[in-house]
Amino acid sequence: MSVARPTTIGVSIPIPAPHGDYLQQRRDDFGDPAAWQIPAHITLLPPTEVDGDAYAAFRAHCAHVAATHTSFRVVLRGTGTFRPLSDVVFIQVAQGVSNCEALEVALRSGPIRRDLDFYYHPHVTVAHNVPADALDKAFEDLADYSVAFEVNAYHLYEQGEDGVWRPVHEFALAGN
Repeated sequence: MSVARPTTIGVSIPIPAPHGDYLQQRRDDFGDPAAWQIPAHITLLPPTEVDGDAYAAFRAHCAHVAATHTSFRVVLRGTGTFRPLSDVVFIQVAQGVSNCEALEVALRSGPIRRDLDFYYHPHVTVAHNVPADALDKAFEDLADYSVAFEVNAYHLYEQGEDGVWRPVHEFALAGN
């Protein structure tokens, strides 16, 4: 009898091309080993292990949440860091924060109730698990970065056995 392995999932807002591609390339430039394993994104539900029944219920919950939330504008501007708590440099969400927070709360209030390791702070990681000088370079090099885009959907991702995160379903924001 085989036992099904849990699936590691996450929910995120993808950063659209060409912006997401650019930020992934920059993440690679800073030496981040996960640069090509994790598409550029704003996390709504961090990596979470689920079994088959919970996964099916969560997919239905994702569809319900998307149906009750409207599209919104995101502005990414400038850099921030979680240092000294965590060696991460990120692009800040300057507009759309409350929309991201509302989606995050709604997604975590369904069949998967997950405690967070840190307070939710929407952002786009551009350097993690790199030396301090690479973190400093990321912080400085992208300090003037700014881009705006419409968020019309979020994606459910699965982490493959190879460590790569892949989108497996898109949920269109269809609320009024």
